[in-house]
Amino acid sequence: MIEVVLRAVRVDVGSSTPLLLLEEVGGERVLPIFIGAPEAASIAYALQGVKAPRPMSHDLLGHVIAALDARLSTVEITELVDNTFYANLRLVRHGEEVIVSSRPSDAVALALRVSAPIFVNDDLMAAEGRIMQLAYDESDEEYVDLETPSEADLVAQLREFLDQVRPEDFGA
Repeated sequence: MIEVVLRAVRVDVGSSTPLLLLEEVGGERVLPIFIGAPEAASIAYALQGVKAPRPMSHDLLGHVIAALDARLSTVEITELVDNTFYANLRLVRHGEEVIVSSRPSDAVALALRVSAPIFVNDDLMAAEGRIMQLAYDESDEEYVDLETPSEADLVAQLREFLDQVRPEDFGA
């Protein structure tokens, strides 16, 4: 297993779908995982330290685990099957380990709330990990992918294309 840290929660430009960027500790690979909007919001709240007036689902799960005298020892992103990622919560209670299946987004949201480490299966990272240059954008206080063009860059590229295209480029 490879330890990872959450580098960013982004929205994929092409699909308008939120995704997690999990970066390996001491390495340069990043595992992107598409997630749902509610989970993205929950993770963003955890990253920003936002406290809801009432417990959100991931807060509730953390409280239930603690009330049962257990702790979340690790989160593990285990596999990708038919474009769906799978994860496990490794809980420890009275010295015994209990493994609970989870969606990666829920597992990461919970890990952030209880400060549990996150791991990715070696084979999964080898198959799905990407090398991305991430830099911290102080104006947005988040990491950005230097390889992905900004919205301004995309607009500039579109304008350049429109300036150069001719009607005959589209056939007769």
